[in-house]
Amino acid sequence: MKFLTLAAKTSSSIIDRTNQAVGKTISWLVVLMVLITFSIVVMRYLFNSGSIQAQESVIYMHAVVFMLAAASTLKQDGHVRVDIFYGKMSLRNKAIVNFLGNLFLVIPVCTFILWSSWEYVFDAWEIKETSREAGGLPGVYLLKSVIIIFTGMLILQGIAEALKSLLIIFSKPENATFSESKTNITD
Repeated sequence: MKFLTLAAKTSSSIIDRTNQAVGKTISWLVVLMVLITFSIVVMRYLFNSGSIQAQESVIYMHAVVFMLAAASTLKQDGHVRVDIFYGKMSLRNKAIVNFLGNLFLVIPVCTFILWSSWEYVFDAWEIKETSREAGGLPGVYLLKSVIIIFTGMLILQGIAEALKSLLIIFSKPENATFSESKTNITD
């Protein structure tokens, strides 16, 4: 049992750190998006000039931020939750709800998205899909590839969250505590 506990802690910790690092790195794209959007507005209204590539780059960055930060947001418990009963539940009951949510919602939905988007992404790579706009960005197939990365990261984070929930469910009540960062199990 100690081996399984250690394996679960180690696995979830590696997944957490990886997704957290990706989330922090990707968050810098928001600053770049603001600067480019500001530049687009200045160019359009002061100089009557525009750039399709600049506009598309903001859209691409927004998509990348949304998709690649989703796993980090799940790790931080930052996704929207309807909190009618959850807030009043015990730590163990919250862990049960989180385990079931990850097992029956997060992982299956992401698996379906991965399965259903695989051909879509493959077709884009096969033709090296580019923007439909004249003068647009050439790497649409690269952007579509982020869908695969997004689902993979969310599946892994869902597994990590399920493992952490199991550790709480099967731990002794005095060993399960909440820390500021997320659920922390101590032995």
